[in-house]
Amino acid sequence: MRRIALALSLLFAVRPATAQTLVQSDRLDSVSVTLYRDPERGEGPMPANGWPGGYALVTETRTITLPAGPSVIRFIGVSEGMMPETAIVTGLPRGVGEKNRDARLLSPAALIDAYLKRRVTIRRTDRATGKVTEAEAVIQSGPGGGVVLTTAAGVEALGCSGLPEAPVYPGIPADLSAKPTLSVTSESAAPATVTVQLSYLAQGFDWSANYVARVAEDGTTLDLFAWLTVANGGSQGFADARTNAVAGAPNKEAAAALPSAMPPELHLQCWPMDTTSTVRGPPPPPPAPAPPAMMAGMVGDDIIVSAQRARSAAPVPVMVAEQEDLGDLKLYRIPEPVTVAAQSRKQVAMIDRRKVKFARVYVGEFSGYGDAADDDPESVEAERILRTENREGQGLGLPLPAGGVAVFEDGGGESLLVGESDLADRAIGEEVEFATGTSNDVRYTIISKPRSSSRQPFTVEVTNARATPETFELPIPYMLASTSAKLVERKGVKTWRITVPANGTARLDFALKVERRR
Repeated sequence: MRRIALALSLLFAVRPATAQTLVQSDRLDSVSVTLYRDPERGEGPMPANGWPGGYALVTETRTITLPAGPSVIRFIGVSEGMMPETAIVTGLPRGVGEKNRDARLLSPAALIDAYLKRRVTIRRTDRATGKVTEAEAVIQSGPGGGVVLTTAAGVEALGCSGLPEAPVYPGIPADLSAKPTLSVTSESAAPATVTVQLSYLAQGFDWSANYVARVAEDGTTLDLFAWLTVANGGSQGFADARTNAVAGAPNKEAAAALPSAMPPELHLQCWPMDTTSTVRGPPPPPPAPAPPAMMAGMVGDDIIVSAQRARSAAPVPVMVAEQEDLGDLKLYRIPEPVTVAAQSRKQVAMIDRRKVKFARVYVGEFSGYGDAADDDPESVEAERILRTENREGQGLGLPLPAGGVAVFEDGGGESLLVGESDLADRAIGEEVEFATGTSNDVRYTIISKPRSSSRQPFTVEVTNARATPETFELPIPYMLASTSAKLVERKGVKTWRITVPANGTARLDFALKVERRR
């Protein structure tokens, strides 16, 4: 009996597995894309070029027809930056057996690589007669820097005969996909049509706020408008997607490196048209790869918004992202479906606030003690800042996500750019500042005087060439021995704040304590 049982166990162990049916799913019923910012970017807008450093949670709903028995389901058209370890598939009768991310995408370079040392057909057109001829060839090397073929005529390089020519392949290898694909195995007891939801995290996305501040003619209020700029660096887009953006810094661990694929472009290299006796070395190296398509697509007419466009678009936005609480984070939900296109950026209205009150402040910088008295100090332009508080009484009172700020003022009937700066995340109640460059009208001079054993005296002189009184501030982040005026505490630093009269001056004498050396 033991021998019979052993024989039966061996028989069942070597029995071939039931063939798996291939099921292709290339149509999305609906899709949702929730974007998270690059956790390493910090304040300011995202870079204009390159692969976006953020990520997205993509949720796709698909309807598929399953056969009875085991099957391999191919989800075609997932994001290029998909992290397959995060993929969750729900709705299958018996769940998922295994997952495979098909990383090799169909391209001229990938086809050349797939057919190395294999036979293809070279199709050529004669320029004089227009006759098309075909011949067999074997691809010997490629695709980077030149494709070498062996034909009946000998060894030659593809694209170097002077005739229009192209390789013709007998078929597409099974491991090449026209679109990024996720394959899973599953099983069904009977044929069924099911609705499946596929959710996963994907790299290559990002978003940021881009603010346009227009200073009113009264010089005391401004209109603040913000775009929600969405970036998709991958080759796969998502049409009519329910799109959201999350502001804040959720904990995100480093993701595994994405599987590398063949370069999307095929670079051909020809040898000099000469005899072997005059060729004194190998052919030159191949040209540098072309910049990624994302870099070219990220800068264009759809992305750069001029002052006049911002001015005309802000008053009547088509749709404005709706803000919601997501725990300690903020969720911005775009109320209408939008297309998150491949290798592109999209901008949606996000914030629109009118008549925001602000104060114009000129700020100086004090660099330190100085080694000796300066007999001929130079005056320095003060930095001009527009300062307000993120409160309803000031015209704001809502979370402001990090991004870039462009400030415009009217000049001669035109709206002109006067400054650009970065804005970090600002919660309700926090101070908000827009830097607009330096001013030639408000200048300051710091005069260093001879130092004693315990004191280092200084004098600050401020001049105001404007026809209106202006506020000037000078933070002094050192231990003070004495001052000729009362200082205020600002962000933990003693600060001289003074209103400089129109076309007038102001002065402060102060001394720093000098530490005695032992």
